[in-house]
Amino acid sequence: MTSRTKRLLFFFGASLTLGISGCGYTEQSKLQSFLPSTPHPSAAAEVAEPPAVQPDLYLREAPAFLMQAQKEVAAPAQADVLMQRADQVYQRGRRFYQNHDEQQARKAFDTAIDLMLEASESNPPDRQTFNARLDEMVDAIHRYDLAGLGAGVDVEEASFDKAPLEDILQMTFPVDPKLKDKVKEQVQATASQLPLSVNDAVLGYINYFSGRGHKTLIAGLERAGRYSPMIQRVLQEEGIPQELIHLAQAESGFLPRAVSLKAAAGMWQFVAWRGNEYGLRQTRYTDDRLDPEKATRASARHLHDLYNTFGDWYLAIAAYNCGPGVVDRAVERTGYADFWELRKRNVLPAETTNYVPIILAMTIMAKNAPEYGLEGVVPDAPVEYDTVEVMSPTHLALVADLTDAPLSELLALNPALLRGLAPGGYALHVPRGTGGTLSALLELIPAERRASWRMHKVASGETLASIGKRYGMTPGTIAAANGLSAASPLSSTAWPTSGKRLVIPAAYREDSAVPRRTASKRHVAAAVPPTPAAKKNYQGSANVTHTASNRSPRSAGAE
Repeated sequence: MTSRTKRLLFFFGASLTLGISGCGYTEQSKLQSFLPSTPHPSAAAEVAEPPAVQPDLYLREAPAFLMQAQKEVAAPAQADVLMQRADQVYQRGRRFYQNHDEQQARKAFDTAIDLMLEASESNPPDRQTFNARLDEMVDAIHRYDLAGLGAGVDVEEASFDKAPLEDILQMTFPVDPKLKDKVKEQVQATASQLPLSVNDAVLGYINYFSGRGHKTLIAGLERAGRYSPMIQRVLQEEGIPQELIHLAQAESGFLPRAVSLKAAAGMWQFVAWRGNEYGLRQTRYTDDRLDPEKATRASARHLHDLYNTFGDWYLAIAAYNCGPGVVDRAVERTGYADFWELRKRNVLPAETTNYVPIILAMTIMAKNAPEYGLEGVVPDAPVEYDTVEVMSPTHLALVADLTDAPLSELLALNPALLRGLAPGGYALHVPRGTGGTLSALLELIPAERRASWRMHKVASGETLASIGKRYGMTPGTIAAANGLSAASPLSSTAWPTSGKRLVIPAAYREDSAVPRRTASKRHVAAAVPPTPAAKKNYQGSANVTHTASNRSPRSAGAE
């Protein structure tokens, strides 16, 4: 989810009234109230503070009266004061949420965002820091909404995204005559590990991504920020041109759970058997093709092997798409080991003939961002997490209880999980800073029960009866699991409510894992405005059922 999308999702739901200077425009939106489907005990990570700014080295030895004058002048700006108040109100909302007071939590969250928007109109001294803080807050509230409303993915059933560019691989687009000379000049002045060519096929896609496909391109570039540090590192380690990061953008738009109509899956779109060749295993509970780092490593090694086979990056990219056997046969039939010649002679699949130009168009545009309205694109923050190896099957709902992380966040951090259950030996990713807590609290649950039991943090005023009703269990069952008397109040001296945790001997039904594919969300997002009070539109596309096509699968090494 991009940083702009987070704000859009919030503005779609938040209750607030905004004024835009100079046009008399006001916008009021109302955030949906939420009913938490699962409790989220323990304190979650606080909203991150901006990096500490080192004091000016030249002022360290300044006279005392100058230092005092500086302190007097550097009174907190109004925007900073409002941001601090917003943080305090947001933390109050989190406490209400954890105590299951959804109404007060919603009121506090709305107030916190109102204060942030007021701070925006007060011209914060550091706009970039302000936007980052607002993004973090909106993102956190959105995760609570997903968990509370039950709007997150059903953890018993895998869901997938549609690859954004899948539909245009069979299409060609007109060439803007004005682009040709301009692009040639740009390419001549552009340093690139991947050879860059300019012809009508490439220009057609530059024209498309400059117009109708501009939002799709921007969304991919924003989402790339989550994984680009990892991808760049792996490509360098495997000796692959850095520009081939755009292969992942063409394949999936950097969506780890992208699935094509032809059974290719993951950020790098491996078909199952090709993935197996490069160590990407599929089990009842996991699919390594959906793991961003494992799939990136496999893709880089596959590309390296293809380059060694053909000695040409364009042919290697084409073979990645349609399979090395198809490219081999095309070369044998024509006698030309040149992608553009093979394209001209129509001996490659139509999809493959457009695949290479798409990657070249994206590369040229990204390297010349100001020329294509891309200089304002702000990449998403890199994905960060702790890794905990679970030694026995462990349900994500239990992990959510122990880390105070919404299920939607855990699923996003673990896209390779096909169900809500992490099998024994799985390297589970959890929000940064929660790994130690999770490891310690898991010890309180018998290993053989971690696939089904839950853990509940008792809130003030709760009883065994009210907790049992929440989980669909009798008070006696909960009492027996925790060594309690079913009649004893939880507020007694022996069982204080403050921070007390109860194990809940719940059980989950074991459904068959039927993958469900959801079309990716489409967004209409302008560049970041001077204030976040600009009108934004959001459109979520409907779910569609995914069935594997009988046609030959496209993508990594398909034959």
